[in-house]
Amino acid sequence: MLDYRYDTQLLIEGEDLDEDAIDAYFRANFKGDCLIATGDEELIKIHFHTNEPWQVLEYCRTLGEIFDIVVEDMDRQARGLKG
Repeated sequence: MLDYRYDTQLLIEGEDLDEDAIDAYFRANFKGDCLIATGDEELIKIHFHTNEPWQVLEYCRTLGEIFDIVVEDMDRQARGLKG
């Protein structure tokens, strides 16, 4: 049984992006684990396990253009189904 079902990954392209501020926002506002927020002022890679991937996408969209979005259902994958 997984605590957080959806592996959510994306890229954010923008200006003056701050990976530390993004990391802190995630930790304060979203339930999940395995957070990676890394990059530079123009491009940030996000990796996060959560049960509400739409909240992650909504927030990230406020920071800039989001693309290369992947949301995989790890529960389905664990059962041998396509995620």
